[in-house]
Amino acid sequence: MIYFSLTPSARSWSSRSCWGCHITDKGLLDISSAACVGNLTSVSLWGLAGITDEGVVHLVSRARSLQHLNIGGTFITDETLYAVANSCANLKSIILWSCRHVTEAGLLALVNKCPELECINVGGMRVSQESFAGLLSISPALRIRSIPQILNADIVQVA
Repeated sequence: MIYFSLTPSARSWSSRSCWGCHITDKGLLDISSAACVGNLTSVSLWGLAGITDEGVVHLVSRARSLQHLNIGGTFITDETLYAVANSCANLKSIILWSCRHVTEAGLLALVNKCPELECINVGGMRVSQESFAGLLSISPALRIRSIPQILNADIVQVA
């Protein structure tokens, strides 16, 4: 069994701090119960194949101070994005690289309900480029990474 801890003053947590660990939804539920989880401003769950919406939703619903979230390389769905949208109004950046089960609906909820969102990394997703143009129409200053530069250029010229 692998143990980890969060100090009462912790502001960030990364799965890289537990490199080689196999963190599951149960582990995320344990992290969610830490007293400092409400103070976390940055969480990276990059590439954790053993987590699902269940664990991530529980974590983000308690980590209401989140500004930066990396859930790239995981199997999350729109359910997680709805929870982030409803719980993390101060979110500034999110990495969704290769989150192939996320749809346009989840992205729209996120952009609509997170007014502080500045940057989103969407490389490797199965969402159409037209969907990304729709996100920019909601939030013109949003930086969308990993889409062809021509799309960003066309949107900037129209705006």
